[in-house]
Amino acid sequence: MNPLVFDAGALIALERRETRMWRLVQRAAREHKRILVPAGVIAQVWRNDPKQHALARLINGQTTLVDPLTKETARQVGALLGRVGASDVVDGHVALLGRKFQAPVFTSDPDDIRKLDPTLTVVRI
Repeated sequence: MNPLVFDAGALIALERRETRMWRLVQRAAREHKRILVPAGVIAQVWRNDPKQHALARLINGQTTLVDPLTKETARQVGALLGRVGASDVVDGHVALLGRKFQAPVFTSDPDDIRKLDPTLTVVRI
């Protein structure tokens, strides 16, 4: 069962309580699908605001894996960015997870992710 990869746009949509994202997260929970979130994505959206309780629940949930930017992952992301002439490390990490796990990527910037890997399944949020 392939996991789902979320970028910052997906987390922001969840935080804004967009129905489509809520349904997606609920369905993932019912189907026991893992949600993958690069650590840098959390840094992009986390503001330690009490209004972020839904986001906190997701990132602390049992089915969510926050993927760290390890030395090896950083090298892989850097190589990917170098191949395509891009520079956004967080988008690179998102794309790398999508490729590694053959997982759909949920994003508000599909063109940025497709530029990094046009073979990915990218879903606009």
